[in-house]
Amino acid sequence: MDRVNGIGGFFFRALDPVALGQWYNENLGVTVVPSNYDEPGWRQETGPTAFASFPETTTYFGDAGKIWMINFRVRNLDAMTAQLRAGASPLRSTRNATRTAGSPISNDPEGNPIELWEAEGRDAPRQSESLTRP
Repeated sequence: MDRVNGIGGFFFRALDPVALGQWYNENLGVTVVPSNYDEPGWRQETGPTAFASFPETTTYFGDAGKIWMINFRVRNLDAMTAQLRAGASPLRSTRNATRTAGSPISNDPEGNPIELWEAEGRDAPRQSESLTRP
């Protein structure tokens, strides 16, 4: 059986796509799709990706009107949390506040939930998997 080998994109509606794209770039370093193939797009490091559905009645995402949440792997959870707080993004923790179960959740400017996760143990990035930034 053939299988997909990763997430090729994440697409969602926004009230102001340009402003929201700029927020993701400035606060999380996620660049929007470039206007042509000559410009580099956002590159992820190799690592695990969780793919899970939740019950329709879950409170895990916060606002019951939001049907998706994105989880970003980060190298340093403490540094990213401080960076978001410095940018006036409120954070709340879920479950217990350990790095592997209950990472901080914030919201983008349009209220979409964002979870942060620092991979540890068997999920931690290996040197051979890391991409170097230019």
